[in-house]
Amino acid sequence: MPVPSTNNPIIPILSYCGSSILMTCTNKFVLSGFGFNLNFLLLAVQGIVCVVAIQVCKSSGIITYRDFNTDEARKWFPVSLLLIGTIYTSTKALQYLSIPVYTIFKNLTIIIIAYGEVLWFGGSVTGMALFSFGLMVLSSVIAAWADIQHALQNYGHSETEASAKVSTLNSGYMWMMFNCLCSAAFVLGMRKRIKLTNFKDFDTMFYNNVLSIPILVAASLFLEDWSSANIERNFPSLQRNRIVMAMIFSGLSSVFISYTSAWCVRVTSSTTYSMVGALNKLPIALSGLIFFDAPVTFPSVSAIAVGFVSGIVYSWAKVKQSSKPNTGGLPMTSQPMSASSQSARDSFKS
Repeated sequence: MPVPSTNNPIIPILSYCGSSILMTCTNKFVLSGFGFNLNFLLLAVQGIVCVVAIQVCKSSGIITYRDFNTDEARKWFPVSLLLIGTIYTSTKALQYLSIPVYTIFKNLTIIIIAYGEVLWFGGSVTGMALFSFGLMVLSSVIAAWADIQHALQNYGHSETEASAKVSTLNSGYMWMMFNCLCSAAFVLGMRKRIKLTNFKDFDTMFYNNVLSIPILVAASLFLEDWSSANIERNFPSLQRNRIVMAMIFSGLSSVFISYTSAWCVRVTSSTTYSMVGALNKLPIALSGLIFFDAPVTFPSVSAIAVGFVSGIVYSWAKVKQSSKPNTGGLPMTSQPMSASSQSARDSFKS
C-alpha cells in the first residue's frame, strides 16, 4: 500500500490520533442527539461511506485489496456478524456513557482477548501484563463510581431524576459489557479466519463492510422506527445537515484510522506503535471532557489517569514479552510466545 514519502514519525502519529478522536467524537455527537435511536442506520451509512471511499482509493491506485469472491465471503461471513454485534453494542454504550468512561471500559476487552488466546492460541500472560489488567479493572471501578456519585450529587434533589440517571448509566455499563465480549469474540474470530483467507488490512475492511451493509440496512428497515415523527426527532431541521455530515465523517474516519495505522507501522518501530496505541487513549478521553459535558471531577480524572497508566504498562509488558522467549508467564502454557500483541492492536481499532 503506497504511503506518504515523509519519514517524520510525528505526522503519522498525530494523524492516527486525530482520526481516532474524530471517529469517537462524531459518533458521540450523533448518538447524543435528542433521542437518537436509528443506530442501525448510522452503522449502515458508515459502512456505505467506507466502501465507497476505499473503492475510490483503489481506483486511484492509492490502495489495493482483493475483488469480491463468493467463497471468501462465505468464509468471512461469521466474522462480519461478530463485527455487527461489536459496532452496534459500541454505539449503544457510547450513547449512554461519556467518552472518558467508554474509553476506560474499552480496556477490559484486552483482558478478555488475552485469556481467550491463552485458551485457543496457546498465549500466555506475564506478571507485568497481569498487573496492567489489575489497573484496568481498578480504573473501570473508579470511573463507574465517579459517574454514579456525580449523578447522585447533581440529581439528588429529585429521587426520580437521580434514579433515571443511574438507570441510564447502568444500561450503559450493560451495553459496555456486551461490547467487550463481542469485541473480543470478533478479534479472536478474525484471527482464526485470517489464517484461512490470508486477508490484509484493506481486504478485511472491504469484506467486513460489504457483508455487513445488507444486514444493517435490513435491520434498520424492519427493526427501527421510520415514521415521519421519529425521523424528525432524530434529524431535527436545525441540526440535520450537521448530523448527516458527522455520520459521513465517522465513516471516512474508519478509513483514516486503518490508513494511518499502516503509515505509523511503516515509519516507526513496533515498540513506538504499541506505545502510541496506549497513549492514544488519553487524548480520546480528554476529548470527551473538552467537547462534551462529561463531568470533570477528581475521581473521573483519576480514573483516566489510572487507565492511561494501565495502557502504558500493558504495552511495555508486550514489548518485553516479544523481545525474549517466555520463561514462565502467568498462567503457564506450553507455547513460547504470545500472540496477543496483534490482537490488542486490533482491539484498539475496533
